[in-house]
Amino acid sequence: MSQRVVGRAPCPVVLVRAGTSAADEHLPATDGVAPEEIPGIPYRDVVLGLDVGHPCDDLLAFAFDAAHRRRTGLRVVHVFRTPPADPAAPAVPAAERLAAVERAVVAALRPWCEKYPEVRVTETVVEGRPGAELVRATAGAGLVVVGRRIAGSRLGAHTGPVTHAVLHHVRGAVAVVPHA
Repeated sequence: MSQRVVGRAPCPVVLVRAGTSAADEHLPATDGVAPEEIPGIPYRDVVLGLDVGHPCDDLLAFAFDAAHRRRTGLRVVHVFRTPPADPAAPAVPAAERLAAVERAVVAALRPWCEKYPEVRVTETVVEGRPGAELVRATAGAGLVVVGRRIAGSRLGAHTGPVTHAVLHHVRGAVAVVPHA
């Protein structure tokens, strides 16, 4: 049922797993903390899965705003795959490919870092399978933010493979932000 809502909703949808509580979005508290004291305990970081091939202001705005409201850090994760080698094209060293992707991530984040200077941002760029790597990077997050493209799909409203992996394998809250 939640997959259908996420796949069709025209606005961001936040899914919270059954059995979790508000305390799960916060860093661990010392024993003896009363429930009304939980809001005073710092939040865990927000993690954003970013595709620099399709950067989206709605997705970035949601993630930065969530980190700002929680007064916590934003961990931005971009996972890329090296395209198959083209025998006609010159080979690009792995270090050059990684540096180019890292520059693209920094460029996509720059205006948002300027708009939200109080949000501590860390970027992680890794090569691999996007769904698996993003799920791995979300350990300890209070909220995971991913996107869902709403335009250009032959299949109609649906979630892509990365969002699908995050929804099924991340233990904490997940926000899915629809974008063009």
